[in-house]
Amino acid sequence: MSAHGPMPRSAWIFPALAIALFAAATAAGYEFAPSAFGWLFAVVLLVILFGTVFAAVHHAEMIAERIGEPFGTLLLTMAITIIEVALIATIMLGDKPAPTLARDTVFAVVMIVCNGLVGLCIFIGGMRYREQDFQITGANLYLSVLFVLATITLDMPNFTLTAPGPVYSAAQLGFVSVVTLLLYAVFLYTQTVRHRDYFVGSANEAAAHGEVISDRMLAISVALLLVALLSVVLLSKKFSVVVDVITAKIGAPPAFAGVLVAVLILLPESVAAISAARKNDLQKSINLALGSSIATIGLTVPAVAVAAYALDKQLVLGLSNQHMLIMLLTFMLSMLTFGTGRTNILFGMVHMVVFAVFLFMVFVP
Repeated sequence: MSAHGPMPRSAWIFPALAIALFAAATAAGYEFAPSAFGWLFAVVLLVILFGTVFAAVHHAEMIAERIGEPFGTLLLTMAITIIEVALIATIMLGDKPAPTLARDTVFAVVMIVCNGLVGLCIFIGGMRYREQDFQITGANLYLSVLFVLATITLDMPNFTLTAPGPVYSAAQLGFVSVVTLLLYAVFLYTQTVRHRDYFVGSANEAAAHGEVISDRMLAISVALLLVALLSVVLLSKKFSVVVDVITAKIGAPPAFAGVLVAVLILLPESVAAISAARKNDLQKSINLALGSSIATIGLTVPAVAVAAYALDKQLVLGLSNQHMLIMLLTFMLSMLTFGTGRTNILFGMVHMVVFAVFLFMVFVP
């Protein structure tokens, strides 16, 4: 979605509708129930919620084009992470216990990003441009941080002795939360200050001389971004009830809720990443994809851990053996894909096959 030209009506209509829907449902004291009106409410809620998330990402993109890379991508990632934390915390800490939701959502984000989104971007870029270039050093920094964060948060809980797996003890969870935040903070410093050039592609450098939005449009986008994020947070509770009922109604496995939340929060960012790949800016696609997975672990896990500890809720983080194997395969494949600085359609297809296996195993474990 371009940041130039007139602002699309959806960019302010959906946040306004979200606020109105929340106010109306709260004033009426309505709670979702599986009835004719209830399903209509669910459809309206999902449409408005998806539209509001897209609106939030659009305004983040407008601001991003003004402030440039890699700060622009970082802003997009932070906006998505705020939405993600709100949805996970609301569902996990609701009336119906969901101790594995944070784990399922984080793992789904890693799989969607590192296999589905990366594979699709590389495949589309390869079909259109044959080969695409990116910064090897920047990609390696992304992968090194991602591998460490994913291992200590999703694998290590299965092998601890203080508390029986797949959970951390309170002390272990606190330590892991601190070191993940510390590692993410150092990564941000590296990305935005120390080695900023590792994350900027040639397409971004060319675009830097183009038209930028005015100060007035920048102020409007900042205000509407805050409204959109607030709207998503307010509707999270309503969405959590709908997810619980839909999951029970179709007999889906518990991991389905995590995949649904991951799809909701990643869809707008995925559109931006695919659009960048079509414009031969694979570096931006990589920044969006891998950056979102690192932010998901580095920020979401500590935030949910604090909420779970404060409300005395159990937080299950350890993956099953099957999922650990798929994640290991993903990491090995990622090292090969991002090891040369050039991509082609075969790399993209291999990643998409791994993603298809993950998605199939969610429903047929």
